Amino acid sequence: MSIKIHTKNQKLIGVISDTHGRLQPAAIKALKGTDLIIHAGDVGKPEILESLQDIAPVIAVRGNMDIGDWTHELPETKFVEVGSLLLYVIHDIYKLDIKPDESGVSAVISGHSHRPSLENHNGVLFLNPGSATLPRFNNPASVALLQVKEKSLSAQFIKF
Repeated sequence: MSIKIHTKNQKLIGVISDTHGRLQPAAIKALKGTDLIIHAGDVGKPEILESLQDIAPVIAVRGNMDIGDWTHELPETKFVEVGSLLLYVIHDIYKLDIKPDESGVSAVISGHSHRPSLENHNGVLFLNPGSATLPRFNNPASVALLQVKEKSLSAQFIKF
């Protein structure tokens, strides 16, 4: 099942991952003004999604640390249509179960590694926002902002 977002030609998507039950004020501030928030797993508590929902509509996938009855509603993967672009959300990129460049996907959004990364492979953007609460490898906590304008994508990291 996919989610289709219908708004203006230009959209700003907040991308967050690996909150592990904690949502820093800096993350909330960074995500204000977004049209949509994508949480790439390891949410930690349902209250995190509720807090994010106060900012913008939220799409989330289940991470390997998301356990409990509330997580049964979270899919492991999700296709998201934003305008004419198709995004694919998965927590652990090493469990990627599609061939993005053959599936019409413009971007793959993942989490899990707690490392922010942005790469382009065969015309597909691979984005990991890093961890919003528990960064690793001397990285600061971070989220990403994904700008969608017609058929183009650009991303930036907000570090805190």
